Amino acid sequence: MTYHYLHTARYLIRHLKGNYLQATLNTIVGLLLVALDLAFVYTTKQAIDIATRQGNMNADMKEEQLTMTLLVIALIMTTRILLSLSSRWIQSILGVKAQNSMRRSLFARLLNCQWTGLRKHHTATLTNRLERDVADVVTFTAETIPALVTTLAQFIGAFLLLFSMDRTLACIVILILPFFILSAKLYTRPMRRLAHEARQHDSAVWAIVQETLSHIIVVKALSHTTPFLTPLTERQQRLYHCILRRTRLSTFSSALLQTGFAAGYLLTFTWGAFSLAAGQITYGAMLAFIQLVGQIQTPIRSLSRFVPALITSFTAAERLIDIEQIPIEPKAATSHPTAHSQTLTANPAMGIEATSPSAPIAMGIRFRDVTFSYEPTSRKILHHFNFLIPPKQVTVILGETGAGKTTLIRLMLSLIEPTAGDISMVKASDLNVSTTQAATPISPALRHYFSYVPQGNSLFSGTIRSNLLLAAPSATEQEMQEALHVAAIDTLVNRSPLGLDTPCGEAGDGLSEGQAQRIAIARGLLSPGRIKIFDEATSALDTQTEEIVLQRIVQHFADDTLIFITHRPQVLQYAQITLRL
Repeated sequence: MTYHYLHTARYLIRHLKGNYLQATLNTIVGLLLVALDLAFVYTTKQAIDIATRQGNMNADMKEEQLTMTLLVIALIMTTRILLSLSSRWIQSILGVKAQNSMRRSLFARLLNCQWTGLRKHHTATLTNRLERDVADVVTFTAETIPALVTTLAQFIGAFLLLFSMDRTLACIVILILPFFILSAKLYTRPMRRLAHEARQHDSAVWAIVQETLSHIIVVKALSHTTPFLTPLTERQQRLYHCILRRTRLSTFSSALLQTGFAAGYLLTFTWGAFSLAAGQITYGAMLAFIQLVGQIQTPIRSLSRFVPALITSFTAAERLIDIEQIPIEPKAATSHPTAHSQTLTANPAMGIEATSPSAPIAMGIRFRDVTFSYEPTSRKILHHFNFLIPPKQVTVILGETGAGKTTLIRLMLSLIEPTAGDISMVKASDLNVSTTQAATPISPALRHYFSYVPQGNSLFSGTIRSNLLLAAPSATEQEMQEALHVAAIDTLVNRSPLGLDTPCGEAGDGLSEGQAQRIAIARGLLSPGRIKIFDEATSALDTQTEEIVLQRIVQHFADDTLIFITHRPQVLQYAQITLRL
C-alpha cells in the first residue's frame, strides 16, 4: 500500500514539473498576496493607533502621519487587486494550456495502445478520465500545491506577527490545530474510498448515456425508453447515495473543525476585550488581534479543504496511471506514404530496404500453424490454421457468424497476436520458399501496408473531403475523384453544391447507409496500403451498384492484394482464391 501511494505521488510530482511555470507563478503571486495581507493588518493597526492616540502630538503631524498610513493602505489594496487579477489570468490561460497538453498526450498514447488493452475499458470511461481526471491532476499540481505553500506561509506569517504582539494569545489561537489533525485523520481514509466509488459510478452513468445516444435509432425503433432509463436511474441512485455518505462524513469533519474555529475566535475576542478594558492594549491592537486570528484560522480552514483535494487528485492520478499502464504497440510508421510510394520494415532476407520509394512490392500473407483463442480457457477460434493469401490476387473469405472471419482481420492487422504459430508477409517470388527467413512477421509496424474498409458506417463527423484525407493527407483532388469514381459515388458527390466539402454528421449523418459505405470504400481505396481488406464493405449496396463497385475495384487495383470478407455471392465471381471457415 505504501508503495502504491509513493508511485502515485511520484506521478503527481512528474506532472508538477511539467506545469512548473504555472505552479511557480501561482506560488509567487500567492506569497505576495500573503505579504500584502500581513502588511494590511499592520498598517490598519497603525492607522487606528494614530487616530486614537492621546498626548502632545501636534495635530498637523498627526494628520500627516494618518494620511501617509492611509495612502499606504490604499496602495496595498490596489496592488492586491492587481495581483488577484493576474492570478486569475494565470489560472485561466496557463491552466487551459496545461490541461490541453496533458489531454493531447494521453489521447495520443491511447491511439498507440494495444487494442486488446483498450477494449477492456468502455469509451465513456476513457472520455471521463481524459476530461475530469486530467482537470483534477492539473489543478492539483499547478494550483493546489502552490496554494498549500501560500497557505502555510500565511499561517506562519500571521502567527509570528501575533506572537510578536502577544505570545500568550498566539499560543491559545493555535490550539485549533488538534481539531484539524483529528478531523483529517477521521476524514482521509473513508473519503478516499468514497472518492473512488463516486468516480466509478459517475463513469458508469456517462457510459450508459453515451452508448444509448450512439444507438438512438435502435432506441426509437423499440418504441420504449424504460430499459434504458432504468439502468441509468439505478446508477444515478448509487452515485447519489455515495455522494450522500461523502457529504455526511464531510459535514461531521467540518463541524468538528468549525467548533474549534469558533472557540478560538471567542477566546481571542474575550482576551482582547479584557486586555483593552484593562488598558493593556490599544484599539489598533484589538483590531489586529481579530484580523490575525482570521488569518491564522483561514489557512487551517484551507488545509482542511486541501485534504479532499489531495484525495481527489490521488484518485484521479491512479485512474490516469491505469490508462498509462495499457501496453504501447511496437512503433509503427508515423507518416502516411503517398499513393505512389510504399514503406516496409527492413528484412535483408527479402531484399527489402527500410524505405522503398521506388516500385511498390506486391505482398501476400501466410498463416503457419496458427492457433488463437481470446482467453486461455475459451474456445479456440483457429486451431492449427494454415493458409496463404497470395499477392496480386482476389481472395474471398466466407464463413458463418462466429467462424473466425473477424478474428482473421484482427490477426492480419496485428490487433491481436496468435496464441501459437506465426503470420507473415511474403513476396510473390518467395511463395514456394519454405523457410521463414523469406518472410517478414506481421506486426503493428507493418499496419500502414494495409488498407481496411470495415463493415457498417465508419465515417467521422466533418466533410467528405476530411474523411478521404484521413487515409491519405497529401492526396490530390484528382486522386480523391478517382477513388470516388471506383466506389461509384463520384457523380452524387459532384452534384452536391458543396462537392467534396459536403458536410457529414456523426457516423455519416445526412447520408444514406449506401452512400456512407461507398465513401468509406473510397477512403479505403485512397489509402496507399497494398493489401486491401473489405469486411462486408458492400452490404448496404443494391445488387447493381455492388456489381459496379466490385468490378471497378478488381480492375483498378489488379496489382494489389484484395481480400473480401463477405456473405454476398456477387463477390465469388471475382474470387481467385476462396477460403471457407
